[in-house]
Amino acid sequence: MSNVAVIGAQWGDEGKGKIVDWLSARADVVVRFQGGHNAGHTLVIDGVTYKLSLLPSGVVRTGKLAVIGNGVVFDPWAFADEVARLKTQGVEITPESLVVAENATLILPLHRELDVARESSNSQQALGTTKRGIGPAYEDKVGRRALRVIDLHDFSTLPGKIARLLAHHNPLRRGMGAEEIDADALLAQLKEIAPKVLPFAGSAWRRLDQVRREGKRILFEGAQAVLLDIDHGTYPYVTSSNTVAGQAAAGSGIGPREIGYVLGIVKAYTTRVGEGPFPTELKDEIGDKLGTRGAEFGTVTGRKRRCGWFDAVLVKQTVITGGIDGIALTKLDVLDTFDEIKLCTGYRLDGREIDYLPADASEQARCTPIYETIEGWSESTKGARSWLDLPAQAVKYVRRVEELIGAPVALLSTSPEREDTILVRDPFVG
Repeated sequence: MSNVAVIGAQWGDEGKGKIVDWLSARADVVVRFQGGHNAGHTLVIDGVTYKLSLLPSGVVRTGKLAVIGNGVVFDPWAFADEVARLKTQGVEITPESLVVAENATLILPLHRELDVARESSNSQQALGTTKRGIGPAYEDKVGRRALRVIDLHDFSTLPGKIARLLAHHNPLRRGMGAEEIDADALLAQLKEIAPKVLPFAGSAWRRLDQVRREGKRILFEGAQAVLLDIDHGTYPYVTSSNTVAGQAAAGSGIGPREIGYVLGIVKAYTTRVGEGPFPTELKDEIGDKLGTRGAEFGTVTGRKRRCGWFDAVLVKQTVITGGIDGIALTKLDVLDTFDEIKLCTGYRLDGREIDYLPADASEQARCTPIYETIEGWSESTKGARSWLDLPAQAVKYVRRVEELIGAPVALLSTSPEREDTILVRDPFVG
């Protein structure tokens, strides 16, 4: 059996929550390996809706081990709130069912405040972030001044670490006209939240090595998507971490050879939240129809998503850079009733045709799509659970997507319900 990494293959919001939940029933361990509480997952299980932001999707299933890896930036206050909210829904999270990597970086209130300041309407630094403090926390991690989960164990050494952190942040805040952070007040906040975090803190890499040696199946759950990768995405309109499959190893402390299959989640059309280039975006009634039928509003922010036709150029690129073996194609039912459906097969840039998205942001913005048009279908695909339930034109669309992106469909999702899924190839079999 193979361990599986699940990553988004567009700009996020591809339906990873449902697919991860579907796969978690077959896994023993579910690991978050990057990002923070800026990426939401909506799970619908037996008619009950669970909204997760920081916790791995496996926490809502009994008998599974959930792990928050070292690659995640960890907001202890958001964590405590999410645990408490799930408890009201009957989900009890214990140190036996969840491990938080002790070497994970903390998101502090000062990170959230800095994020908000940069994203304010009069700021020249706005990138369309969720204002959760993710980027500033990663900056401190790379700058080697961050506080980590393990620092909450020893309050005798914490004042010195806070002083080093504030030596960077307070001058920055003065320059922005903001009030400086009081070290004692921050220390008091950390002392207050620590008891809610420390019972879960541990050596995640050792626990994962243990379960690996026991032959248990591990599911690595990514947040955001490859086009938001700090290196391989539409920079600078990206997240602050690597979202490709290689980060599953680095962000959890397990060797890359232990990731046997990479599943990319791909929506049957394209959406994006926030700023940045979007070659196939539709600012017309078709785009509105896609958004309405797909209920395209962010789980975390509630922001309306930008919508457009499927961009095979981008997904072919993310298949390569993301290390994707096969895809889970989601929201096929949203395309029901369209007379014609378009697929982007290339771009025009300054008078020439290209088959990739250039790295330069100004060139990305000038790319215009080259479309191939195929006939749509009037029958419903919603709830289909086998190929025989699909209209012939829908099958033709799926096969054409496979050809254009150079990757097979392993799973096909036809509604938010977890069982409305057509299994073509079990990723855990490899």
